[in-house]
Order: sequence, then structure tokens, then C-alpha cells
Amino acid sequence: MTRAGWIRLVLIVGALALLEAACRYGLIDRHSVIPPTAMFQGAWQAIGSLETRADILLTLQNVALSLILSLIAGAAVGLVLHKATRLRRALDPLLASYYAVPTFVFYPLFIVLFGLNRWPLIAIGFLFAVVAVIINTLDGLARIPRAFVRTAAVMRLTRTQYALHIILPAAAPWFFTGAKFAVAYSFIGVIAGEFVVSGAGIGHAIAFAYNSFDNRMMYGLIVLLFLLVGSVNTFLSIWERRLYARRAGR
Repeated sequence: MTRAGWIRLVLIVGALALLEAACRYGLIDRHSVIPPTAMFQGAWQAIGSLETRADILLTLQNVALSLILSLIAGAAVGLVLHKATRLRRALDPLLASYYAVPTFVFYPLFIVLFGLNRWPLIAIGFLFAVVAVIINTLDGLARIPRAFVRTAAVMRLTRTQYALHIILPAAAPWFFTGAKFAVAYSFIGVIAGEFVVSGAGIGHAIAFAYNSFDNRMMYGLIVLLFLLVGSVNTFLSIWERRLYARRAGR
């Protein structure tokens, strides 16, 4: 583990210890926030429940679909906008203000289009994530050194060779950043939709536990969410570091 990783771990453990002490000694109302040990017990209880495992699996499937679609569509749109500079200049203000739009207003439209199934939730997750991928793809493509482009032209690389040997290595940091944002935004979109309108999924289970005053289950599910999203982003970060180390010949 790197030094930054150890510092991060110490900060997390320290914050959990402080919260545990504050809850145990009555500094925080335990009807509002329960100790972290009780949260982890709730997480273990959630994993042991067949119904909750089905909710978790459903949410993960929806997030995976929205993530894959946003990565494919976002990279494709980013490439098109990079080539069509006039269109990009016209769309720049819209991309910059995109997240000011409440995406959930489109949910009734998605129900009409897709029906009462998982696809409206996937569409919301997709809308949350796709623009982050587009923006980071554009940033990555715009930062490819001109010397690389000229070298590719001199060597007469094919489009496939240009993509594999020039675009992907040079723009990889921004692609990974877009992917990490897409993971977070896909979870936000899908789970928020489940929380409000769905009858299944982790978001629905959290809302049900909240309305039932089951703090242990509610916080346990929230802990599971943190662990899921953190694990995926940690995997992406490790993959990113190994890719850079391989490129550097280490």
C-alpha cells in the first residue's frame, strides 16, 4: 500500500473511532446515528437476508448496464465532438450546465417509453453518467501532444493503429477519470431512482428501512454501498497505476 493509502486508512479508522465514541457516550443521539459497529452488524445482517441479496443483485445489474452504456456512448460522442469542433463549441455551454438539470423530471417520460420495469432506472443512471464520460473524453483527446499526431501522420498509421498506439496511451488518464465518475454517477442515478419510485433494489430497501425506523438495516445498507463503490473505484485506480507502471517500464 502506498503512503497515501495508509494516510487514507488512518483517517477513516480515526473518524470511525471518534463516531463510535460519540455514539457510545451520548454525544450524538443514537436514534439518529448509530455506532459504526452497529452499522457493520446491519451490513452483515443485510448480506444474510435472501430478500436483501436479491435487491443488491438487482441494483448491481442496473448500475452495470447504465455504466456500460454510458462508457460506450460517452466515448463515441466525445470522439465525434472532438472531430466536429463547431458542434462542440455550440454544445459546450450545455455540457457545462448539464448537471444543473434535475434528471428525474424525465422519469415519467421513460416510463411511457420503456414501461414499468428496470429500464427507466437504467436510463436515469445513464443520463447521470454519460456527460461525465463525454467531458473527460474530450479533455483527454484535446491534450494529446501535437508531436504524437505528426509522428502518426509521418508513419502513416492506420486508424486502428492510431487509436491503439496514440489515442489510448495519451488520453488514458482522462478515460480512467471519466470511468470513475461514471461509476459514482451510475450508482447515484439508479439508487436515487429506486429510493423514490422503485419497488425493489438497494434504494428501495434503504427507504423501507428508514420508514420502518430500522436504523441498523438502513445504515448497514449504506455501509454496503460505500464498500461497493469504493471497491470498484479502488480496482480502477489499481489498474490505472499498473498501466502507468508498465508504460514507464517499471
